[in-house]
Amino acid sequence: MAAAAVEVTWDVEYILWAPDCQQRVMIGINGRFPGPNITARAGDVISVTMNNKMHTEGVVIHWHGIRQFGTPWADGTASISQCAVNPGETFIYKFVADKPGTYFYHGHFGMQRAAGLYGSLIVLDSPEQPEPFRHQYDDGGELPMMLLSDWWHQNVYAQAAGLDGKDRHFEWIGEPQTILINGRGQFECTQGPTRKSFEKLLNENVETCVDDQKMCSDQEKCLRRSECGPYCPRSQCAPVVFNVEQGKTYRLRIASTTSLSLLNVKIQGHKMTVVEADGNHVEPFVVDDIDIYSGESYSVLLKADQKPASYWISVGVRGRHPKTVPALAILSYGNGNAAAPPLQLPAGEPPVTPAWNDTQRSKAFTYSIRARKDTNQPPPAAADRQIFLLNTQNLMDGRYRWSINNVSLTLPATPYLGAFHHGLQDSAFDASGELPAAFPGDYDVMRPPANNATTASDRVFRLRHGGVVDVVLQNANMLREEVSETHPWHLHGHDFWVLGYGDGRYDPAAHAAGLNAADPPLRNTAVVFPHG
Repeated sequence: MAAAAVEVTWDVEYILWAPDCQQRVMIGINGRFPGPNITARAGDVISVTMNNKMHTEGVVIHWHGIRQFGTPWADGTASISQCAVNPGETFIYKFVADKPGTYFYHGHFGMQRAAGLYGSLIVLDSPEQPEPFRHQYDDGGELPMMLLSDWWHQNVYAQAAGLDGKDRHFEWIGEPQTILINGRGQFECTQGPTRKSFEKLLNENVETCVDDQKMCSDQEKCLRRSECGPYCPRSQCAPVVFNVEQGKTYRLRIASTTSLSLLNVKIQGHKMTVVEADGNHVEPFVVDDIDIYSGESYSVLLKADQKPASYWISVGVRGRHPKTVPALAILSYGNGNAAAPPLQLPAGEPPVTPAWNDTQRSKAFTYSIRARKDTNQPPPAAADRQIFLLNTQNLMDGRYRWSINNVSLTLPATPYLGAFHHGLQDSAFDASGELPAAFPGDYDVMRPPANNATTASDRVFRLRHGGVVDVVLQNANMLREEVSETHPWHLHGHDFWVLGYGDGRYDPAAHAAGLNAADPPLRNTAVVFPHG
């Protein structure tokens, strides 16, 4: 099958939306949130004409997980691959969807992703080269993608001002108010009055809700808004429903665009088989629930092997003490019958996701991910160089800053890619040397010094084309003593092999022999655990 052209035109604009039943100003695409789904086949050329209709800020869009081989200018990162697209301007992103998988896109300028600028991107396999697990789920067995995010009621501009505040003006944003599933959530809903209104809504097979002042006609199936609460059908915060038929096996794609939260997905009464991670095939393994960090994506196979009914899908916060109510969606057995009874509220309580601080469970899940045997691409036998990256939190001029090897990034006015292309690197940024590729040998990651003498720089690492680099990601404490957080790392435009994990400081002499060179998974996002 010849490659096709997938062409879309988007207007990025401010919109009023109520993702958790509370209306806020958001950033949407073509008047909607989340943004439109893009579906292509492997080998297709995707072309997105993006018009910035916002009047007060620039914008770029990053294609998360897409390998930008030969098209680095389409990666969508302000000050790295391009300038931000100014208000009233247009930019065309054009790239090849080179391999099947589960991906997404999001704004990559300021905090625009947290303001709602994101959407799903699915690359299907080609008929000539089907994915190795394609025969394991039924024709037509692709469920809608589950795109997860966290949501704050405070606007992102106030959040940014607080996070950048100096000394006593620093304001932490706190935990999110809501977890969203495909852009929908219910703020502070309980199983009390909400359950009654939802049951009333479902039992009467209501099609829509109307304002309290309006009366329903004899032909309409509707309720007054005060009667159905946040569960109005077709409302912007109605719960997402995934419809299945008993006996069939489905592929469910899951991706996380969260700004802060590690999430866990659990489906009442059902197990899942993990078959894909970040667009790469993995050796299948069965789980009761699945951890997903910001930037990760998975495909799972779900067998509808329970009695026909409705079942809860619960998405809870892990890794941080949860102050956010788990998000809920519904898995509904309809059996494809148009005359089937209306959707019923699942029986019982929603499933409880694992304890927020059970790090060992998170590690066990992550360690279980291995490359699929029949599609395994082993890594090169040896690396040309090794880079150690120590992740720390420090104070610079009274402001909280994250740093790598005691260097905090300062973005240049001229994007790096353009500077190299036009030979401007000597004037566009500090090209006098590289970033430090290691940290002091006596550095104690369990008890880092109070003052790390952090500096700011726009220097870069320069790698040889075709070279092989081992990168060691090392996690340390935050500024609070004995507190270390989980951090996902994402590499733009490329995949990499995850050779291993460990606790404490990495010692090449002691730990290199234990790395997995046989079947390490290819990923574009990797997680570093506390003090790991």
